[in-house]
Amino acid sequence: MRNEYEVTDALFAAAEPATDFVFEARVARVFADMLRRSVPGWPELLRTLGMVAARLQVPDRPIYDLGCSLGATSAALLARLPQARIVAVDNAPAMLDGLRERLAEPVAAGRIRPVCADIREVPVMDAGLIVLNLTLQFLPPAERLDLLQRLRRGLVRGGALILVEKVIWPDADTDALMDGLHQDFKRAQGYSAMEIARKRAALEAVLIPDDIETHEQRLRRAGFRRIERWFQCLNFIGWVAR
Repeated sequence: MRNEYEVTDALFAAAEPATDFVFEARVARVFADMLRRSVPGWPELLRTLGMVAARLQVPDRPIYDLGCSLGATSAALLARLPQARIVAVDNAPAMLDGLRERLAEPVAAGRIRPVCADIREVPVMDAGLIVLNLTLQFLPPAERLDLLQRLRRGLVRGGALILVEKVIWPDADTDALMDGLHQDFKRAQGYSAMEIARKRAALEAVLIPDDIETHEQRLRRAGFRRIERWFQCLNFIGWVAR
């Protein structure tokens, strides 16, 4: 029997959304399907993220999964680091309810500690690894550097930040190509043109992407010295910052 958090995403098929995109209960129920059908390369991104984490994690130090939603990233981390201690932070109670249901065993064993908090306020200390997987883009742009600076200070020596973001391109032609390919991808996953347009309208004031240069300059300003790209699929990019 399909659980409560494995519902097919038809959120924008029935009616025009009345408000901006909000991570509430109705979104949580379809979010796993939404990610699979909206983020190109999502399964491979998660698998590879786990591999990257296994190489970079500082032993015996906590991992922070910031903006954890339903716990897909935490699960990918545990698949490669079964003894890891993960602090999974999200400010949406509905998402953490889903995480507790989907990852009940590692939560009960203390491998994952769900925390309902704003990632801009939660203490991050002695971290061996910090993951922001499609999270930074939901913060106001003016607040992103402050967060990264604080996270840099929260890492132990040798620790790393994994950052995954949707990006835009300064060149209009390249941006139009990548955006068009992303829309093609979503149509290939069964989303209608109406659903795509309605979701875009709901996210317009909520998800504000940056270009690659802005991300990398910001990471340097935050104090990271080594910045490598380890993933790209269309307009989604993953970095490691150390």
